[in-house]
Amino acid sequence: MLITKLTAKRILKSAGAERVSEDAAIEFADALNSYAYRVAGKASKLAQHAKRKTVGKADVKLAK
Repeated sequence: MLITKLTAKRILKSAGAERVSEDAAIEFADALNSYAYRVAGKASKLAQHAKRKTVGKADVKLAK
C-alpha cells in the first residue's frame, strides 16, 4: 500500500470531512491505490508501445 490510511485521512479532511473513521480511511486508501496502479499500468504500456523506457507526462494524461 503506497497511500497510507493517514494520507487518506488527510485527503478526506482537506476535502471537508470533519472526522474520518478508520474503516473509511482504509477503504479510501484502497480505492486510491487501486486507481493509481491502474493508471500506472496503462501509462507504462503506452510508453512501451511507443518503444520508450521512460513514462512521460503525456502517457499519464492518456492513461487517466
